Amino acid sequence: MHCPFCGDEDSRVVDSRDSESGDTIRRRRECGYCGRRYTTYERVEEAPLLVVKRSGADEVFARAKLLNGLLRACEKRHISLERIERVADEIEGELRCESVQQVTSVEIGERALRHLRDLDRVAYIRFASVYRQFDDIDEFQSELARLDEPAFDTATHDAPADQPAGAATTHDAPAGQPALAGSNGGRGHDS
Repeated sequence: MHCPFCGDEDSRVVDSRDSESGDTIRRRRECGYCGRRYTTYERVEEAPLLVVKRSGADEVFARAKLLNGLLRACEKRHISLERIERVADEIEGELRCESVQQVTSVEIGERALRHLRDLDRVAYIRFASVYRQFDDIDEFQSELARLDEPAFDTATHDAPADQPAGAATTHDAPAGQPALAGSNGGRGHDS
C-alpha cells in the first residue's frame, strides 16, 4: 500500500475495525517514512452481478446507484444515512445470497419498495410514484389505498395496459425525480 502523501510503501496498521455489516474492514495506517496517517478499506472481491434493464441491455450492479435512489426517496424525511445505507446493503446482500449472477432492474425496484414500505411510507410513495410511472392522480390514490392493505405485495401492482406487470423500471424515470438515478444521462437506474 503506497502512502497517499509521500508514496512510500512502508506502513503499519495502527487500528482495524469491522464495519457494522461485517463485510468491510477499516484500517488506519501510519506511513513509516513521513509518519502521516491514512485510512484504507478492505473488502472481499465478489463476482460481478449483472442488472438486466427493461431494454434488454445489461450493466454491472452499482450499489451507489441504488443508494442514490433510496436517498432521493428519503430526502427530508427523518431517516439516518446509516439506516438508508443499511437498506442498500440488505438489498445487495439478498441478491448476492441467492447466488445469482444476473437480476432484473424490476426485481431490484420491487425489493427497494418492500424495504421502503417498512422504513417510511412517504419515502415508499415517492419511490413508487417514479418507479410505477404514475400518469395521473387516480394511480397515485390507488397506490395509497394498496399501501393500507394488510397483505400488500408490491410485486402484484397492476401495470399500465401497455406494459407487462412489473415491467416499469426506474431506468425510465425522469431526471430529477426520486428514482435510482445514476450516471446514465439523468435517467434512473435500479442498481
